[in-house]
Amino acid sequence: MTITLYGIPNCDTVKKARTWLDAKGIAYTFHDYKKQGADPVRVASWIAAAGLERVVNRAGTTFRKLSVEDQEALGGAGAAAVLVANTSVIKRPIVEHPGGLLVGFKEAEWTAKLV
Repeated sequence: MTITLYGIPNCDTVKKARTWLDAKGIAYTFHDYKKQGADPVRVASWIAAAGLERVVNRAGTTFRKLSVEDQEALGGAGAAAVLVANTSVIKRPIVEHPGGLLVGFKEAEWTAKLV
């Protein structure tokens, strides 16, 4: 199984997810937003697959620091562009796997989909 985990390395939830994958012996490729950025087409596909509300991290400080214009753009067609420019506003982690997409780390959901 080929999976890619997207996130930032110092995020506690990403750390938990990586530890879980390692403990289960599941190989993955890690895509670091801070070093590698985010692809607008891929982000748009996540929004289409999972829905905007699941992909946007509205709880973080980065979201609260966004301009009013960017926050408003997150409600429409400009959402992917705002997320690409502000990768910390993307919910973490996001995992692409052969069966689909996982957004956030919920152990029961990951077990059902990946083990």
